[in-house]
Amino acid sequence: MADILTGIRVLDFTRIVAGPLATRMLADFGAEVIKIQSSRMAVGFESNTDPYFCEWNRNKRSITLNMEHPEARGLLLRLAAVSNVVAENFPPRVMANWGLTYRHLKKINPEIIMLSMSGQGQTGPWRDKVAFGFTVQALGGLTYLTAYEPQDPMGAGFAYADMVSGLYGAIAVVAAIEDHASTGRGQWIDLSEHEAVCAALGPALMEAFSGESAAAPNGNTDVQLQAAPYGCYRCQGSDRWCVIAVYTDEEWMAFCRETGEPALGEDERFASKAGRQKFKASLDVEISRWTKGQRAERVVEGLQKAGVAAGVVQNAEDLANDPQLLANDFYTPLEHPVLGTMTTDTSPIRFDKMPRRAWKAAPLLGDANNYVFGELLGLSTPEIDAYKQRGVIA
Repeated sequence: MADILTGIRVLDFTRIVAGPLATRMLADFGAEVIKIQSSRMAVGFESNTDPYFCEWNRNKRSITLNMEHPEARGLLLRLAAVSNVVAENFPPRVMANWGLTYRHLKKINPEIIMLSMSGQGQTGPWRDKVAFGFTVQALGGLTYLTAYEPQDPMGAGFAYADMVSGLYGAIAVVAAIEDHASTGRGQWIDLSEHEAVCAALGPALMEAFSGESAAAPNGNTDVQLQAAPYGCYRCQGSDRWCVIAVYTDEEWMAFCRETGEPALGEDERFASKAGRQKFKASLDVEISRWTKGQRAERVVEGLQKAGVAAGVVQNAEDLANDPQLLANDFYTPLEHPVLGTMTTDTSPIRFDKMPRRAWKAAPLLGDANNYVFGELLGLSTPEIDAYKQRGVIA
């Protein structure tokens, strides 16, 4: 069985995380993704030998095309004519300045699908503002809502907005491909990362629009008041933590037996769930005093055997050795020609009867120049060399 996106060709202008994640998902499922790069811009996180670049650009090809050169547009349009999707995550002015908007591409290929991912979308007063994940997390309310306290909007420590936007982008392209299969028409997808974050906060927005109360950070509290104690507790070792949730009085007694702290079970303040919620601060101090002297794994193993919900707060090293992920072959080694063997995550999406194909490491800069310009566009070797000499293919 072939991969579900075999036969789909994607021209990939995307950079950094959100866009490359979207096109990586397409590449993972068989699309031929051709990354448009240039020697001048392939630096920092966009360097082909940077581990960050390698994480988000596996299974792709790379060509070098200097889009600042007036002749580059002609080559790109010829590529668009034999492609299915064009993806970019620039501010709107960039593709317009190159004369490569959806209007231009549609003239060359009426069936083309274009994914435009930008911070604020293609319209509105902020359309030309450059944005990154942390920026739109703040604008979209996520930084505030993922804080511990309202006055301390610490936010998430990772560009979660990029993950959300990348997933939305991939889904949108697949939906457009499905529509094309039945109608033969192309699509222009206008994806605002700012709006993608807002869409992920649906319940908080509904609460705000209801006028009853304003959504606020919850920290580590259980807003539904179903568990007490409920929290994240420091354990033995450097930056080791576990989470614990006790839902019933029976579980509470089991928790007290497991901790070997009978005084907790005898304390009248904690005898009921209502009491444990009321005196949460005092209870958390007592639990932390116990967990600080225990390994997180030991705490979790014992509590789970006792019927109490608990889990280790895993870091990257923990995940790399997670028995469940290893049993499901979640990781796969990729051979990079410069960096050697690299281990990467696979996809959590598995299709019945579709064998996993051999994945490729991220491409080296321009490694597909001969294939793309020669085989796809039919340029001769002297023609390709001439373009290189004029700084077009560079």
